[in-house]
Amino acid sequence: MTNSLKGLFAVHSAVLIFGLTALFSKLITLSALEITLLRSVFAAFIIFALFLWQKKSIKLSSTKDYGIVILLGVLLALHWVTYFHAMQVSSVAVGVIALYTFPVMTVFLEPLFHGERPHIKDVVSAFVVLFGIYLLVPEFSLSNETMQGILWGVLSAFFFALRNIVQGHYFKGYSAKHSLFYQTLVTFVVLLPFSFEVIPEVTNVQWGQLLILGMFFTAVPHTLFAFSLLNLKAKTVSLVACVQVVYATIFAALILGEWAEFSTVIGGLIVVSAAMYESYTAGRKA
Repeated sequence: MTNSLKGLFAVHSAVLIFGLTALFSKLITLSALEITLLRSVFAAFIIFALFLWQKKSIKLSSTKDYGIVILLGVLLALHWVTYFHAMQVSSVAVGVIALYTFPVMTVFLEPLFHGERPHIKDVVSAFVVLFGIYLLVPEFSLSNETMQGILWGVLSAFFFALRNIVQGHYFKGYSAKHSLFYQTLVTFVVLLPFSFEVIPEVTNVQWGQLLILGMFFTAVPHTLFAFSLLNLKAKTVSLVACVQVVYATIFAALILGEWAEFSTVIGGLIVVSAAMYESYTAGRKA
């Protein structure tokens, strides 16, 4: 199996798990910031234990790399908090669809790292995706919950796109485990001052949910996602990952009873269709 095929298998597996991860924004009765803080410490601990078990060095090669991974960790923290908050103020479907504007941002941001301009087809796809997002908005008012979810989701998309590009360009020399360990560790350190007082109040049920979230729905899919970024372009990975919209919407309906409205389904279909087209054309060039 070539590295490109391994990367594609990794990203598709990660996306399926990410579809279930979104449900924890509703299942765990804590704020988005608190969930992010505690899931990150579990994920970092699990990956650290894996390093010890494999007897591999956890150190980075240079001081510059530590600076880069701190930036990546801050971007990941901002992405997680805004993403979970988007779903908490609206719905899983709206939050996930809004997040998946990040492929559009990626196709515009990534060429800047190569000194290139976006292709015409990417510009067309961007307008199609924006039209799909437009269909989600029932009322252009900040007091509207759906509008709030879209805005937080789009902000999360920006942080996610930027993190993926920076990681793909400046942190490719390290394993997926290195990448996620340091990023989750930085996330924990950055967020701890804002919500450390909540830790004694977490119930046993919530600790169990957070352990599952940190172990199976954070460490595993993010390691797979980081691995895919080592073998594929950030644009290819981000566009393939749009299938998460379908998974998350279906899981939210079946498990949480959050059935998407007709306009949400149509808008989501438009976003996913544009993303899959980009994924197909990008995959042919990979």
